[in-house]
Amino acid sequence: MSSIDMERLTCRPRLPLFDRCWLARGRRCGVERQRGLTLIELIIAIVIIGAAVAGVLAVFVQATRGSADPLVRKQAMAVAESLLEEILAVHYTCPDSSCVAVTTANRTATHALADYDGFTMTGIRALDGTAIPQLAGYTASVAVAPDAAWSGVNGRRITVTVTGGSESVALSGWRGAY
Repeated sequence: MSSIDMERLTCRPRLPLFDRCWLARGRRCGVERQRGLTLIELIIAIVIIGAAVAGVLAVFVQATRGSADPLVRKQAMAVAESLLEEILAVHYTCPDSSCVAVTTANRTATHALADYDGFTMTGIRALDGTAIPQLAGYTASVAVAPDAAWSGVNGRRITVTVTGGSESVALSGWRGAY
C-alpha cells in the first residue's frame, strides 16, 4: 500500500454514524460543545417568569375586583334618572285637594312636587308598584327643599339618592313654579 492509501485509512472513522469525532467535523475529539441550561440558569429564569406572572395576576385581580362596580353604578344612575324624571313631571302645587304624600303603592295618583319630600323606596319598584327583582338590593330616597338661589323666583331643589351595594348615586334637579 502506498503512503496515501494509509493516510486515508487512518483518518477515516471506523463507524461514522456513531463516532463523535466524525460528527464534530474537524473539531478535536473529546471536546464537545455545551448544550442546554445549567440548574442556576433555570432557577433564575423561573424566578423572573414567576415575578412577571405575579405582576400580571395582580393587575387581573384589581380589574376583576372593580368590574362589578360599574354595573351597579349604571343601574343606580338609571334608577335615579328615572325617579327624578318622574318627579319633575308632576305639578308644582296640588291642582286639587286630593294630593297626599307619595308611597310605593300610590305613585300613579295625582301628586304635587312637595309630596315627594321624604319618599323612600327599599327595593326598586315600577311606577305601578310592581317590584323589579333585579333591583331588590337598591334603595332610593328623595328630598325636596326650597331653593333661594334663584333670585326671588319660587323654585325647589329635588335630590334623588339611590344606593346599591357600596355604590351611591345622588342626582339633583331644579323646578320652578310654572
